[in-house]
Amino acid sequence: MFFILSKVLAFLLIPLLYIFVLLAIAVFSKKPKAKRNCLLSGLVLLWIFSAPLFLNLFAKAWDVAPGKLDAGKTYSAVIVLGGFAGDNGKGKWAFNWAADRFIQGVLLQRTGKAKKIVISGGNGHLFADGFREADWAKEKLIALQIPDSCILVENQSRNTLENASLTKALLIKNKLKGPYILVTSAFHMRRSLQIFKSKGFDVIAYPCNYFAGTGNLSFGDLIPEAGVLTGWNTYIKELIGYMVNHITGKV
Repeated sequence: MFFILSKVLAFLLIPLLYIFVLLAIAVFSKKPKAKRNCLLSGLVLLWIFSAPLFLNLFAKAWDVAPGKLDAGKTYSAVIVLGGFAGDNGKGKWAFNWAADRFIQGVLLQRTGKAKKIVISGGNGHLFADGFREADWAKEKLIALQIPDSCILVENQSRNTLENASLTKALLIKNKLKGPYILVTSAFHMRRSLQIFKSKGFDVIAYPCNYFAGTGNLSFGDLIPEAGVLTGWNTYIKELIGYMVNHITGKV
């Protein structure tokens, strides 16, 4: 139920949906005042949610700063959360825009910062097929000549809550003690820390895959960009998940 609820809420709170409704009312309404108000509201919302300025300001406040890794220390495991691969439209799976999660996990393991790399991810689609992201990622890790003995996979989780609970069982089974390095996208780290710490994990945040809020603000950030709407969809999804976790008592 929680899994379906989060998907539905994420859809209902897409900014473009409300902008479209307001503009549609402006076009079809026969009341001049309603047409004017809806048109103005729709245009203002469209600018707010397409100008990089507002997304960058929100991202700066939302994103979590990286934790400090002790120099010369090798941690027992780096946990890499799934979401970095998807269907390429041709019936096969490939790395997507979040591939930096995979890259940073590999670098941490290959440079000796972590003994083992744990990939946590099954299939997060509402109507899932047989694909399991962690299994697919393991094939790529082996192709990079990372020993099978250094790879652990959790291939059943559909969301971050399941990432945490199932990964914990896997780490206990393999007698790996914390602290662990937690790798995920910057926008996803706050909710991930919320969940993993609630499950008793001792984790160090290692955010990556930044796409907003990383540079200095400029006049150009006031100019609308289509891609910013997608960025808001991503952050709104995270905010919904963060709040629902509290409301439902999941954390």
